[in-house]
This record gives sequence, C-alpha cells and structure tokens, in this order.
Amino acid sequence: MKFIIIATLIAAAIIGGTILLIQKSPTSSAQAPSDALSVVDGKQIIPITAKGGYTPRATTARADIPTIIRVVTRGTFDCSSALTIPSIGYRKNLPASGVTDIEIPPQKVGTTLRGLCSMGMYTFSIDFQ
Repeated sequence: MKFIIIATLIAAAIIGGTILLIQKSPTSSAQAPSDALSVVDGKQIIPITAKGGYTPRATTARADIPTIIRVVTRGTFDCSSALTIPSIGYRKNLPASGVTDIEIPPQKVGTTLRGLCSMGMYTFSIDFQ
C-alpha cells in the first residue's frame, strides 16, 4: 500500500512539472514583431499564416485605423483553414493555398479580436492599442 502511494505521488509530481514547463515555455510565434505590420493606403495590414495553427498567435496592432488581416495558406488542409472570427461574424473556409484579405473596421483601444479554427484547437488574437 505504501508503495502505491509513493508511486502515485511521484507520477503526479512528474506530470504536474511537465504541465508547468509546457505552459511557461516561451514560444517563438507568440508575439508578432512590430515590423510585421505595415500601413498601405491608410489601412494597417496584419499578416497571419494558417497551417497547423496560426502564426503569430498574438499580435499588437494600432487602434482607430482600418485593418486588413491577411491570411496566407500554403498547403493548408487542417482545421486552421476553417477560420472564424466571432466578434465580426466572419466564418470562411480558406483556400488550401493562397491569400485571403479580411477587412476589419477601426477597433477601439483595448479591443481584442480573436480568431479560431473550426474545432477551436487553434487560435490567434489581435490586441488593439
């Protein structure tokens, strides 16, 4: 009985430690570099790649300016090709390869726009500041 309790505690410690490491590990695609955004003809363009998830997963953008989310797909056959942005009522199956521009009206400071795949497994967010 004592062996089972000790083995259970060790297993719980290993699993818990692994979960903490995964959650706290930095991801290279977590934040878009500021130079990834561009402004063309008075509209800011936010590039996002959809394949096996969305890259970058989090972006900071300027508020109060018309915005285009430019989604690029290259051989994307997973659920990230079925994009939904609930707050603007956007839902579309993206082409397997190509570029899809999504026009977003100016957003207020503090707004966070979230996008997700059809299964909710993959997400991205754009924070407007």
